[in-house]
Amino acid sequence: MVLEDQKHEGGVRKPFLTPPVRLNIYVGIVCLLGAAALVIILAGTDWKRELTAVPLWSTAFLAAAAIIGEVRPIVLPRPGGGARSLSTSAPFVLALVAVAGVTAAVAVQIIASMTDDALRRRAPKKSLFNTSQYTLAVLTAGAIYGSLTGRDIFSVPVSVEAGDVGPLLLGGLAMFVVNWVLVAGVVALVMSQTVFAVLRDDVRNFLVTNLVLLSIGGIASLIAIDGPIALALLAAPVVAAHLFAAQAARHAYEATHDTLTGLGNRSALNHELEKGLADAARAKTSGPALVLIDLDHFKDFNDTLGHPFGDQILRKVASQLVEAAPEGASAHRLGGDEFAVVLHGNEEQAEEGARKLLASLDNPMHVEGLELLVRASAGIAVAPAHGTDEETLMKNVDIALYHAKLERDRISMYSPDFDINTLERLQTLADLRTAIDQGQLCVSYQPQVDLNDGSIVGVEALVRWEHSRRGQVRADEFIALAESSGLVAPLTSFVLDTALADIARWRKQGYDFRMAVNLSARLLSDLALPSQVASALKSHKVPASSLVLEVTETGILADAVRADAVVHGLRGLGVAIAIDDYGTGNASLNYLKKLEIDELKIDKSFVGSIGTDENDLIIVRSTISLARALGLRVVAEGIEDQETTDALRELGCPIGQGYHLGRPVSAKEIDELLSATTSAAASGL
Repeated sequence: MVLEDQKHEGGVRKPFLTPPVRLNIYVGIVCLLGAAALVIILAGTDWKRELTAVPLWSTAFLAAAAIIGEVRPIVLPRPGGGARSLSTSAPFVLALVAVAGVTAAVAVQIIASMTDDALRRRAPKKSLFNTSQYTLAVLTAGAIYGSLTGRDIFSVPVSVEAGDVGPLLLGGLAMFVVNWVLVAGVVALVMSQTVFAVLRDDVRNFLVTNLVLLSIGGIASLIAIDGPIALALLAAPVVAAHLFAAQAARHAYEATHDTLTGLGNRSALNHELEKGLADAARAKTSGPALVLIDLDHFKDFNDTLGHPFGDQILRKVASQLVEAAPEGASAHRLGGDEFAVVLHGNEEQAEEGARKLLASLDNPMHVEGLELLVRASAGIAVAPAHGTDEETLMKNVDIALYHAKLERDRISMYSPDFDINTLERLQTLADLRTAIDQGQLCVSYQPQVDLNDGSIVGVEALVRWEHSRRGQVRADEFIALAESSGLVAPLTSFVLDTALADIARWRKQGYDFRMAVNLSARLLSDLALPSQVASALKSHKVPASSLVLEVTETGILADAVRADAVVHGLRGLGVAIAIDDYGTGNASLNYLKKLEIDELKIDKSFVGSIGTDENDLIIVRSTISLARALGLRVVAEGIEDQETTDALRELGCPIGQGYHLGRPVSAKEIDELLSATTSAAASGL
């Protein structure tokens, strides 16, 4: 095992190897000990015998095998994902200890190590450390072998007997242990862990793999006397070990990693949480923290641009999350557009980490020539306050994410207060899904009235839900649930289909007025919406000019580029676009000038008090003038009395809507209202 550069592996953000003072001291001590060992070897070697008595061809074969084994290591999977490399030079170096002596074994190991370091462009400090720890490990093997067999470790043995294999294997085991522990010391200092924790993670693979390699080393030492042809027979088991290890590593990788992004999967996440919980319990500290991230409106990308395009976005998101994750954190993809990051620290550190993760997605992504803005929401749960086991943490972080999406906070820390509300909302959500599927919702219509003659010039479709147990469910309650859960599309489809069916019927009866339907901000970023609206209009044989789709200022600005494209597509059909609740958002006048809209609906918060609040009166008067100057239709909402009606008429507002002019009623009641209006007109009233 060698000291490697620190890399991102399987979604783990590892610290760069910028060693603190303690690490420098540790590396320096190992290098000094390695240099001392090398001096001892050089001084104790009988160079004349070393150069004349060494079995040349067998030594050359073992040396070549050792160098190849060093530069082509076996890759071993780690339990929680990722992998480490294990050199297969060790059995051949061990055989050299018995066949050619410690001096030859150390020389070959140094050449192999330096060759590998050069090929992998390791820093000089790492290369020096690797050379030193290998020298110490090989010298330890030789010392144990010599002490148990009574042979001089600096002399070249005449032959290796069967009885020498046991001591050689013990020496080899010591060589592996020295190498393993010395490198683990560096890893422990860099990762701020104990040496025991580092060794514990690798112990199973270490023992099994090295027992196989030790056996090969023992066999090589026995047959070396027969020359390189006999040694060549070991090629098959060594290659088999490589293939077996490579296959095991591949299977282990696939079992713990997401194939699309390369991040750890749910299995790796569970292992990381288990390990983090155990470490925190031993240290009596807070953590680990779990951040669950879900991309907003990702389905729109897949539906509009295709799944291959969506896959590219997911890979970019994965890369940016890994880059933004704090040192020591691990990023995972749980499936779909859901990611999880395990952080180490308390609640404050976890929240700061979550903000950095989401901030990494703030800049537009460039995918196949398109510039896309991908937003996300995050839930946070921190042990032990929010759970002391993986299952509880996962449940609570899921609740926190749900709360973040529902309240549109982007980031939400778990609170026990969420549990009751979440259960109620989840039940409401399940009931809403059933209500949509089984047609248990209905649509009411609120008249829009010409303030000059009192005629109905339009109606606004408003969805209503009469729950079998709870009675009337407030619209703002279940619509918010629909928007955060993905049900807003089928809900809007139901309202649009019902509204178009009713206005088609009224048109057949000779009534020609507009139908207004509200659009969610989420749907306003769906590039497929214009074609869906066109299909609905065609199905009910309703002209596009009869339909008004109402959107909010905040909805337009949430994803301005896509909203512009959708609005342009809808207006291309002949559908009118209205800005609902105008004045409550933050759209600039310049943006309003550029945006393709047909109607402004002045919010009721201004309209209702124009008789008592001079500022509201000024705002309403200015908005009416602005709309007329831009050639837009203007509708005043929230008219509650005749005085307001008269004031709006004097201000030049042509259309009003509110309880004074008509409450939301069923389609049947609209039939009666239309019939009564027609009868009154016919009688001259």
